[in-house]
Order: sequence, then C-alpha cells, then structure tokens
Amino acid sequence: MQNDTVTFVIDQKEVRARRGQTILEAAEQAGVYIPRLCHLKGLTPHGSCRVCTVRVNGRYQAACTYPVADDLVVENDTEELRTLRRDLLEMLLVEGNHFCMFCEKSGHCELQALAYRHSIAAPKYPHLWPRREVDASHPDVLLDRNRCVLCGRCVRVSRDVDGKNVFGFVGRGPHRHLGVNSRRGLGGSDLSADDQAVTVCPVGCLLRKRTAFQVPVGQRRFDRQPIGAEVGAGAGSPQPSESPMQ
Repeated sequence: MQNDTVTFVIDQKEVRARRGQTILEAAEQAGVYIPRLCHLKGLTPHGSCRVCTVRVNGRYQAACTYPVADDLVVENDTEELRTLRRDLLEMLLVEGNHFCMFCEKSGHCELQALAYRHSIAAPKYPHLWPRREVDASHPDVLLDRNRCVLCGRCVRVSRDVDGKNVFGFVGRGPHRHLGVNSRRGLGGSDLSADDQAVTVCPVGCLLRKRTAFQVPVGQRRFDRQPIGAEVGAGAGSPQPSESPMQ
C-alpha cells in the first residue's frame, strides 16, 4: 500500500504532510505562514498572484499549486523572497488606484495588510493612475475595478460555489479586467448581495452597499494582529472569512 505521508523541509524545519497537499497547505498546517493573495481555502489553486512564491530545491515555484513530495527543500522566509514579494505587492499597488486612507475595505483589505507585513509605507514605483470603470448599477453591490487585483477569487467562487458564472476576465495584458455576464452591467446580472463571490474579494473591488465603515477603527480584521498571525501562532486554521464555504 502506498505511503500517504511525505516528509520535506521548509525553512530548515522538517514537516510531515499528507500526499496530495500543496506546499502552502502543508506549511500552514505546520504553523508556517506563506503570504498569498489569490489563494483561498476550498477553491482550486489559481497561482496567478505569485505572492506565495518560494524556492523549491533552488527553483522558484508557486506554493499554492506545487505538490509536496519527499525530500523537497523549501525556502520561504528569506530576504530574497521577502524582497520579491515586496516588489510584487508594490506593483499591484501602483498599477491600480488604491487609496487606503478612505477605502471602505481599509483594515479588512488583504493587499493593505500584506503591504504592512512587508513594511511597505509607500511604493517605490511610479503610479500608473489607470482610468477604470466603476459599476454601481446593482442595487446592493458596488464593483470598483480601480481596486481589482485580478486574483480570480470572485470568478471561481461565482462559478464553483454560487453556481452563477457572474464574473470572468476580459482582454489581455494591461487591458485585462473583470467582466460581468450582462451587457447592462452588474445590475443586469443575477448576482445577489448574499453571494459568496462578494464576500471573498480580498480588496475593495466588490463591496456591499450601505455597509461601509460599520466596523469601528480598532476592531477591523487586521487592526489587532497582522495577516497570517493565526498561522504563525501555530493554529494552522484560517480566519473565518478565508473560506468561501462559510
């Protein structure tokens, strides 16, 4: 019978994992936090943001898609990888229009929280200030593409969890953006404010209307502890909003 357990090393720590797990899943189970943005527990790994990039036996790999195997040597918490992640996060910040000081998602935003975790006070790259469409046609949900990071969470959850296929990507390269399956915009789709696709947005791209700033400063998701702190503490379990199944 095939052995269902594998052993590998991450940051000089030996980890036992279940065969079929990804490096990110196994590391989190062992209390090792690997930063991520497009990944979400319960969804098929996407591997688009590359914030979870690690070195596996000396080569760059996405931890959210790479399967564990015996004798892997994984580097995660190194200055080289911290610098790479800072660069990726800074590029995400400057290629969109992110104004944290008045964004309704401030304190709950995973991009903002990752920037703080990586000591980014202000991006070193020049801002692109793109002109992006805002869709307020839905009675209960706002779609602000200025804040979209193309993580694909809403696309996958709308398709796989909500069963609606409301969202999809349109265009290529710098013109790639989040599309809606209605010519009349979000208001012409069958999206509901209760859909999980709205809940899982890591930034302020999809927001429920009439709910802004209801949580006071100091009580927001990342006000009291940094992103990933629950994993670093050895809990190995995601925060409630990290799973689209809840």
